[in-house]
Amino acid sequence: MALNVGALSANAGEPEFDDKAALEVSRAAIGRQLADYSFKDGESRPVKLSDFEGQPVLINMVYTSCSHYCPITTQTLAAGVEAAIDALGEDNFSVLTIGFDVRNDKPSRMRAYGREQNIDFPNWHFLAADSETVLAMTEQTGFIYYPSAQGYDHLAQTTLLDKDGRIVRQLYGTDLTVPQVVEPLKRLRAGQAAELVTVDNIIERIRLFCTLYDPDRDAYRFDWSFFVGLAIGTLSIGLMTTFFINQLLLYRRARP
Repeated sequence: MALNVGALSANAGEPEFDDKAALEVSRAAIGRQLADYSFKDGESRPVKLSDFEGQPVLINMVYTSCSHYCPITTQTLAAGVEAAIDALGEDNFSVLTIGFDVRNDKPSRMRAYGREQNIDFPNWHFLAADSETVLAMTEQTGFIYYPSAQGYDHLAQTTLLDKDGRIVRQLYGTDLTVPQVVEPLKRLRAGQAAELVTVDNIIERIRLFCTLYDPDRDAYRFDWSFFVGLAIGTLSIGLMTTFFINQLLLYRRARP
């Protein structure tokens, strides 16, 4: 597990970043229900967390003046998000990248950061927040950060919320793999489909079951082989059963 822990500040009086303690705080946040925080998008339009209610949400905290770890995390997350869109659809989850450096991460800067990273997914939003919101939200999500000589020290943490805004998982590292991003989203979507038994939900669960990771392509693909094999096996058993029944009937008829 790769952690984003930069060089510790050498300036006197600045706290040192303790990655072990930060992990404990982060993991303790799992299970919390987030408040309905308010943000502003790149055009300074109001956005609330409840706007994304009813679907999983990935929250990624960054500071836009970061020249290394944050952009790398964004790029590896983007690869997973692209694969998740192919597998699940862009309307079935959202991604929120939120700037925590409130002095610099204004709406226009968040918009520029998204463009610099070449992120152009309709379900990915780059948001700014005021200091009160950032303080409350980082505390709820267990996201620890400290000023340092290079900017900030913090975990490379992506927080996954369920459809009700509850933290269900923390994803760590600047080098997230495609399955690390897609698999928890798949499970959440499958769980939602299982809550109400309808034809559409049954089809959705079958589709998710058949969406498998292909390591050669580093992407997900639909694989119906399980059901094809099940159908062939059922047909074979049926034919064998029919054959034995016919043989049994012929034997009985042939007896004197």
